[in-house]
Amino acid sequence: MLVDAGVEDEEKCLAEGIAGLQQNAFYMHRALDSNNLRDALKFSAQMLSELRTSRLSPHKYYELYMRAFDELRKLEMFFREETKSRCSVIDLYELVQHAGNILPRLYLLCTVGSVYIRSKEAPAKDVLKDLVEMCRGIQHPVRGLFLRSYLSQVSRDKLPDIGSEYEGDADTVIDAVEFVLQNFIEMNKLWVRMQHQGPAREKEKREKERNELRDLVGKNLHVLSQIEGVDLDMYKETVLPRVLEQVVNCKDELAQYYLMDCIIQVFPDEYHLQTLETLLGACPQLQPTVDIKTVLSQLMDRLSNYAASSAEVLPEFLQVEAFAKLSNAIGKVIEAQVDMPVVGVITLYVSLLTFTLRVHPDRLDYVDQILGACVKKLSGKGKLEDSRATKQIVALLSAPLEKYNDIVTSLNLSNYPKVMDHLDTATNKVMAVVIIQSIMKNNTCISTADKVEALFELMKGLIKDIDGTLDDELDEEDFKEEQNSVARLIHMLYNDDPEEMLKIICTVRKHILLGGPKRLAFTVPPLVFSALKLVRRLQSQDGDVAGEEVPATPKKIFQILHQTIEALSSVPSPELSLRLYLQCAEAANDCDLEPVAYEFFTQAFILYEEEVADSKAQVTAIHLIIGTLQRMQVFGVENRDTLTHKATGYSAKLLKKPDQCRAVYACSHLFWVDDQDGIKDGERVLLCLKRALRIANAAQQMASATRGGSGPVSLFVEILNKYLYFFEKGNPQITSSVIQGLIELITTEMQNDNSPSDPSADAFFASTLRYIHFQKQKGGAMGEKYEPIKV
Repeated sequence: MLVDAGVEDEEKCLAEGIAGLQQNAFYMHRALDSNNLRDALKFSAQMLSELRTSRLSPHKYYELYMRAFDELRKLEMFFREETKSRCSVIDLYELVQHAGNILPRLYLLCTVGSVYIRSKEAPAKDVLKDLVEMCRGIQHPVRGLFLRSYLSQVSRDKLPDIGSEYEGDADTVIDAVEFVLQNFIEMNKLWVRMQHQGPAREKEKREKERNELRDLVGKNLHVLSQIEGVDLDMYKETVLPRVLEQVVNCKDELAQYYLMDCIIQVFPDEYHLQTLETLLGACPQLQPTVDIKTVLSQLMDRLSNYAASSAEVLPEFLQVEAFAKLSNAIGKVIEAQVDMPVVGVITLYVSLLTFTLRVHPDRLDYVDQILGACVKKLSGKGKLEDSRATKQIVALLSAPLEKYNDIVTSLNLSNYPKVMDHLDTATNKVMAVVIIQSIMKNNTCISTADKVEALFELMKGLIKDIDGTLDDELDEEDFKEEQNSVARLIHMLYNDDPEEMLKIICTVRKHILLGGPKRLAFTVPPLVFSALKLVRRLQSQDGDVAGEEVPATPKKIFQILHQTIEALSSVPSPELSLRLYLQCAEAANDCDLEPVAYEFFTQAFILYEEEVADSKAQVTAIHLIIGTLQRMQVFGVENRDTLTHKATGYSAKLLKKPDQCRAVYACSHLFWVDDQDGIKDGERVLLCLKRALRIANAAQQMASATRGGSGPVSLFVEILNKYLYFFEKGNPQITSSVIQGLIELITTEMQNDNSPSDPSADAFFASTLRYIHFQKQKGGAMGEKYEPIKV
């Protein structure tokens, strides 16, 4: 209620002030219209007396001030006309000083002073010096700030600057700078004094009010930066030392932070670079509570952008030893502000790193030095829990990646992994994914085992469980995405030298086998295929090269692969293991290593027997085994017969008759391989196909018993196509009469009333008959062969 009452009183006071101001402004205008100077001065002084109030907050006072300001512009125009005709400006300057109250008197004096300078009847520097001195008569903070703001406003286009119409003798720029500096110093003192006005309980309110008025003070620095005569020497010798002296001496947290920020924002970058030592020297002298990290960060960001703007300015940075000065200043600030939070420290180092990467991209030692300083500050703190600090660490670690576009460069930084160790598990994973994305985006090839070791040490959050994090706590989709990233990364590890490549494979294997069963299903396959790539590169070498000095042999790699795939048994993932064993068997076949290939097949069959239980998985697995075995050329008669016998035996033991049938007729290809003259056993092909026919017939009968009608004929059509394949390949056991009998059987079955309609089977059979007809029409040897078949 008290607050509401205060607001109402303030509104009422403002309304009264505006009413009084407007009333006197009305009489002033009437006097101006009748060219009555004395009444104009009388009513303007009464109008400006409304600004003497102490009952308004700065926000409300500003409303009143702006109304008065508008009226004063009109009064200034009148004074200008008046001095041209009836009254000298010197007399007018004397006349307004008779106003009863000091505040109206000084506003009128500033207004006439503006006309006085414009008339050029006296040097601008003398009038400005007189005005800035006389304004000391107002020591009330709010009233004094607005008065000096008015003085700054009316004089800013009348400073005796180089090239200005008010330029006097050679030293006038110094006078202009002195005027603005003096006004700035006095305004800052008034602004700082505001915090001591009123009771302690209203401190927060006063701080808010001071914040609203800060731009009045800051405008002076902006005016200084616009003075043409302020060159680098004057800035270095006069302007910056004077401003910094005022900033340091005022000992006020709000003023120091705001003014340091103003200095950085309003003056040119090249000035900052050349006065870096002076500017940075003031930082440790500021109050401990000043947010100096933001100030320094903004300075470094500006300098970074300046460096990036043109390569021509880079020598300047080297000349002034900018990195050493900034690094030293940051160290001193962190030392001086012992209570600075970790996030503040890291933010400073992020800015310094950004600056370094832009100015000294070739100096990796500087980058590592910054990371080392960060590690030193973080030592003993363990994992960071502050999300803002963690975010800054990620920014710190990402900067070199983005700059160099090459993780190999970052791996040369000894402190890089030490910084990463301070990330919590979740963020460590995020950073690891960022590293992988950088590698993929830039197509970076990691080509030595040492670099791979360092890389996998960085990415340990993705590769194994850290701090006992349970798999159940992980989001399934995120986990899959992370592990797929690792899988993609493994393919980016490559070296032309086989021995080094084998070392890389062994290094990766060592790390991924620590990942636990859940990860192996994602990470083992890419490692296996990476090793198989190496095997194929070594195919020209003899698999039995003696001596331990040459470890990169196919035999050695196959031993590693065997052990690696065996590790998948802990997942368990028998279907995946079986596929990998078959891939390895095929590679061993290409290397002419029969015992190795046989061992891989043995492992595949053991998995099939003991681990693959699902009927669909069994069907897929047996077809994979048959397909791979059919392509094997390395096996002798005995080994091939053993494996073929196993494959046909398992085919006939599948649960569903259609699956049995298809697996058995697929086995026929094991006895007839085009590429090898030795494997063309027509009899056993025919036996397989006849067996498939029997199974298809049994499937028909089973369908008839269970559904009351004969089953579909698609199996018979599939077998017919197999007969046609081997017939064309020249198998003497497959005759046209056998094919004719099978066609008639299918036709009879399809015409059977009990046979269900199957459009796909009908279309398949019709297409097969068209093919036979086409071959007959084609003529030649194949046409003669097909001629006896009637369709």
